[in-house]
Amino acid sequence: MNFESLLIHGGIDGDERTGAVNVPIFQTSTYKQPGFGVNKGYEYSRTGNPTREAVEKLIAELERGYAGYAFASGMAAITAVVSLFKSGDKLLISNNLYGGTFRVLDKVFKNFDISYGIVNTTDLEEVRASIDDKVKAIFIETPTNPLMDITDIQAVSKIAKEKSILTVVDNTFMTPYLQRPIELGADIVVHSATKYLGGHSDLVAGLVVVNNSELSERLHFIQNSTGGVLAPFDSFLLIRGIKTLAVRMDRHNKNADVIARYLNGREEIEKVYYPGLESHSGHDTHKRQASGFGGVISFVLKDSYDYKKFVESLEVVTFGESLGGVESLVCHPASMTHGSIPYEIRQNVGIVDNLIRLSIGIESEEDLIKDIQNALDKSRI
Repeated sequence: MNFESLLIHGGIDGDERTGAVNVPIFQTSTYKQPGFGVNKGYEYSRTGNPTREAVEKLIAELERGYAGYAFASGMAAITAVVSLFKSGDKLLISNNLYGGTFRVLDKVFKNFDISYGIVNTTDLEEVRASIDDKVKAIFIETPTNPLMDITDIQAVSKIAKEKSILTVVDNTFMTPYLQRPIELGADIVVHSATKYLGGHSDLVAGLVVVNNSELSERLHFIQNSTGGVLAPFDSFLLIRGIKTLAVRMDRHNKNADVIARYLNGREEIEKVYYPGLESHSGHDTHKRQASGFGGVISFVLKDSYDYKKFVESLEVVTFGESLGGVESLVCHPASMTHGSIPYEIRQNVGIVDNLIRLSIGIESEEDLIKDIQNALDKSRI
């Protein structure tokens, strides 16, 4: 089945008992059991729920993995993955990944002696040199949030396998429609399904896909034990969102390419971060491992422009957290998504105060360009 069809018919397709074309919302906490030690596959909805199971099977098929698990948020998903490790273990992380991932490692798991090392995962020699006996996994984003750095998933996964450690890839920006890390050698894929998979800014969810039965058993134990599961109604909304992923991502890609090239030619802009630009250092690597460049663009305004005034002057583009919805969003990473990262680290990697991140939606590209142009005009100091 082609991927576009799998988005609609993958996982559990409809309801066999009634013929409903959509998976029903099983809004129940518990299930009638015929006898002692006997059930019909479900006993308590924290452990398993038919609506949640449908989205879990769907994401596993889409990512070409062994099994999938749905959580109440992207951070709940990442927390479950990090919970696979034990005291004394260390993770290597990309040097400008999402601030929430850094925060949970730095402020929560560090208390349990699970440490991290920050590396430039685009530099394979640096990755290899950073692996010692304590390192048990490499956690990468590609593209990274917000600087759009590109890591060679296949090459990093190969290094990880040589060292008998895991490769974890946050695939939120690309989705399985554009990039499938497990096919490239990764062991675990995570998503903030709040973003492109849900697609409509109306739910919060996280997904994890693993590539083997041993990881599946361990992760399901963690999911059931810690309880951060996705609710039935949100599972239903997520399935509904995934059905239109292909058409939405095609439009996100098209619009973002136009906007990135427009920004790249503007005198007001110091630098544009978008892997679809041929000048991007990771352009060729990204083309090898993905079939599109996504809808996120970051750029640096020149010092002669007021970034606060720019953001405040936008009318079509909404100022807010998150990304991946049908509406375009603008974010200020240094004070919002990456505010939890120490100032020195932000400065070193390039998350400067005049860095702006755009999540390009599916509006008219003409309206978006007019809106951005108007904001640029108004922001000149």
